[in-house]
Amino acid sequence: MHLRSIESVRLAGAQSTVQSRGLLMDKKIVFISAAVVAFACGAAGQQFPPEALTQPGTPAISEAPSAVEPESKRIFAIIPNYRTSPSLGDFKPIATAEKFKVAGQDAFDRGTFVLAGLFAGESQLTNANPSFGQGAAGYGRYFGTSMADFVIGDYMTEAVYPSLLHQDPRYFRRETGSGLSRLGYAMGQIFWTHGDSGKPEFNFSEVLGNSTAVAISNAYYSDNRTACDAIAKLGMQLGVDMAANVLKEFWPDFERKFRHKRHH
Repeated sequence: MHLRSIESVRLAGAQSTVQSRGLLMDKKIVFISAAVVAFACGAAGQQFPPEALTQPGTPAISEAPSAVEPESKRIFAIIPNYRTSPSLGDFKPIATAEKFKVAGQDAFDRGTFVLAGLFAGESQLTNANPSFGQGAAGYGRYFGTSMADFVIGDYMTEAVYPSLLHQDPRYFRRETGSGLSRLGYAMGQIFWTHGDSGKPEFNFSEVLGNSTAVAISNAYYSDNRTACDAIAKLGMQLGVDMAANVLKEFWPDFERKFRHKRHH
């Protein structure tokens, strides 16, 4: 009886650990989603007339020509923004070398190091990988693995698979329409992209690229190697990329409003 009670306590402890990790992952996704939706609603407060609405992938039409504003290379001065294109109006495929260049810019941007540091700190606070330990040494392990996640994920989704499958890794903004329609468009681009031919395709590069990155991460995440952990990681990565798409869609609106307020 004594041995059975001990074994039941161990099983209960293991189940509670798995449940707590799942809850932490769910909280991350919910927090990121809520923050991004709030940003999108604030940035897209200006409504567009019905005649300005276009279908996803249709270039925006303006009544009068205007100077093209330079693309911001970072969102909030942190998040890399090298693979965003204003629209599909003058679509031209990019070569394999350019895809690897874009992936390298995203992977080794100074903002990526900042994000890796933030994710590492959050993971250490929640003790996501107990074998990493605490203190400076533990944080170094968390930072190194977090940076590896970004680098591997960027190269897989923006260079390797897009080159093999002949898909375009860039995000093409919709720019016109209501805030809700643009939000749905940005979120949908995780599963829908364009091939090098310009035709819309299922975004195999995003899904397979992140799946490969998660599989590789099992080599350095010794505490989280179960199927449930892999699914949770993949969902988290897709959620982060979806949030990044929303930010890329609405960032120019936010910048224009900020400049307008500062001017006044």
